[in-house]
Amino acid sequence: MKHSFAIKPFVACLFVLMLLLCSCGNHAGSGKHKKIAVIVSTLNNPWFVVLAQTAAAQAQALGYETKIFDSQNNTSVEADNFENAISAGYNAILFNPTDADGSVSNVQEAKSAGIPVFCMDREVNSVDAATSQILSDSYSGCVAIGKYFVEKMNKRGKYVEILGLVGDNNTWNRSKGFHSVVDFFPGLTMVAQQSADFDRNKAMEVMESILQAHPDINGVFCGNDAMASGAYQALVAAGKANDVKVFGFDGAQDVIESIQAKKILATGMQFPKVIAKTAAMYADEYFKGKRDFPKKMPVEVELVTQENVNDYTGYGKKE
Repeated sequence: MKHSFAIKPFVACLFVLMLLLCSCGNHAGSGKHKKIAVIVSTLNNPWFVVLAQTAAAQAQALGYETKIFDSQNNTSVEADNFENAISAGYNAILFNPTDADGSVSNVQEAKSAGIPVFCMDREVNSVDAATSQILSDSYSGCVAIGKYFVEKMNKRGKYVEILGLVGDNNTWNRSKGFHSVVDFFPGLTMVAQQSADFDRNKAMEVMESILQAHPDINGVFCGNDAMASGAYQALVAAGKANDVKVFGFDGAQDVIESIQAKKILATGMQFPKVIAKTAAMYADEYFKGKRDFPKKMPVEVELVTQENVNDYTGYGKKE
């Protein structure tokens, strides 16, 4: 009897210890084995490379397996990426859409499979497909650029607008923000508005073509920095770089350097690292049980000019 009473407390403690170890093991395993897919519109643009790599790095830091998928600015490739991510058992998707309308069905497919989708920078035209959309405040950012444009153009002159992808809401939010200011000044005349798909080489070709028809322009507003760099390159080749004021949007390192060198006048600084980290953190919170995410989370855009450019670096502020 003495031996049986001595053994029972020992067995009870051992049983409790085993339960605790099993519980800890299951908790660690549940987080460790979850996977997050990062699907981006294109890796042929340094802005999206930063967005994708930051999202993947943040997800990995939180303990999740990740993989980056490049949609090559093609909704069909994007659809394949979604199918692959779903069939491969990814538990969440951090998503940069190729098209505001064309990408909705892909997000809906993931939702139907029980996979949350967190949109980064670009949005889809659906109020409930994505779990949350973390977006640059492009409209307000381009209101600020529009005001600076009016000031530097002295409220008069001919100008050109080079648009991004016509299927991306950011293209039109930026254009609308810019025109909400500039259109109130009758001395400023837009002589051309063309798309260059956010691409540097296409913007250079578009600018070359516009210059043939309108050699006397005074300014050009571009929907992103890659196009601003392409437009500036065309102006240099035409010998007009000193006569035409160039404005961009993004905050790319090469344009920050061009502003410092007094070549390009201004850009709108987006914060892709903030957007990407927020999306990864939202996915982590979702796995832990949270469901009440903001449908749209705006991230402020800051105006970068030759006066304050030394406070910034590529895609962010200096620390």
